[in-house]
Amino acid sequence: MKKPALRLGTRGGSRIPRIGVLVETATTWGRNVFVGIQKYVDRHAPWLIYIDPRGGEEPLSLPHGWRGDGVIARIVHPSLARELLDARIPTVNVSGIRLPENPFPCVTSDLTASGRMAADYFIERGFRSFAYFSLFGLHYVAAHQEAFAARLGVAGFGCAVYAVRPRQGAQPEWNLDLAEIGAWLASLPRPVAVLTWNASSSRDVLFACQVADLPVPEEVAILSGSDDDLLCTLAHIPISGIQVSAEQIGYRAAQWLDGLMRKRKPRPHTLLIPPAGIIARRSSDTLAIDDPALAKAIRFVRTHAERPITVTDVAAQAGLSRRALERRFETALGRTPAAEIRRLRMEQAKRLLETTDLPVPDVAEQSGFGSPEYLAAVFRRAFGLTPLKYRRAVRNR
Repeated sequence: MKKPALRLGTRGGSRIPRIGVLVETATTWGRNVFVGIQKYVDRHAPWLIYIDPRGGEEPLSLPHGWRGDGVIARIVHPSLARELLDARIPTVNVSGIRLPENPFPCVTSDLTASGRMAADYFIERGFRSFAYFSLFGLHYVAAHQEAFAARLGVAGFGCAVYAVRPRQGAQPEWNLDLAEIGAWLASLPRPVAVLTWNASSSRDVLFACQVADLPVPEEVAILSGSDDDLLCTLAHIPISGIQVSAEQIGYRAAQWLDGLMRKRKPRPHTLLIPPAGIIARRSSDTLAIDDPALAKAIRFVRTHAERPITVTDVAAQAGLSRRALERRFETALGRTPAAEIRRLRMEQAKRLLETTDLPVPDVAEQSGFGSPEYLAAVFRRAFGLTPLKYRRAVRNR
């Protein structure tokens, strides 16, 4: 007997869930959230995903009368929160903006981890002067700024702050007084390391440096709190950016939504995803170290740590004896060249375990440990876990 044709939106006779995704498509972050959602769908039950292409601050809403089974949304306005509540559709939020009207479970970026990562990045490059270019009235920007300043404070450093009023959302005005911002930067002890909330804010700091004739990165090093393919790479000096784990946010949001649609309640109510790392470009590609030989050695370590280099190799590159190199490392960074090589390899291994599905032998090779056994021994000493158990623990958290 001939099988009846399947109805649209069915599979094997059962209805395929219809999912609305209300996330902007104009940003790298938004597009990567979609990638993460699709990766979950590819590995699990199929969904019919509906997307409405929008810009970063355009209002998002469900089509009138849409009958769906679930929603993943960046909920930044009370009107959208109320609309989704009225619709009574399982919903997962991917925005870190706090709204009283928003009771939905949330998967979003860990701003504290991001601020700390930025502080460590600059401190490791020898900076002793720091600043944050901020935006008035946005609690999430304030949280990022405070995490950056707190980490610097633990290391014994202060943080200058310059704040402007946003035009819309977290976007600075186009008519900022660049001369005034440049004068502020020029008043700071230099070289100075500047962190901003997003790529558009970093762009304005870069423009202000151009107006004030301040060399970037030699006098002012700039790091964006989020990486953006367009704004960061096409600037006249490409801008370094923190790589937000947007794919993982999308994947985990889809996982939670799947559970909600199956009547499972997610715990915890908010899941914070740490950043994947920092994409270093020319805007921060410098070392605030007066010793040229030491700067050369540190640069060599940071660009070759995943290779089988030794302290002797580093000393040869710097034109120093091993003992002289070790003394200079201890004075500038508070650790030996060997400890710096191990630290960088560990950071690379952690990043690969947290953000990729690479097998452990590949992680060991790409992070410079040489063998999975050596990598496992290092992880057991550091965390009391094997690399695989570390990966599972991070993803479960």
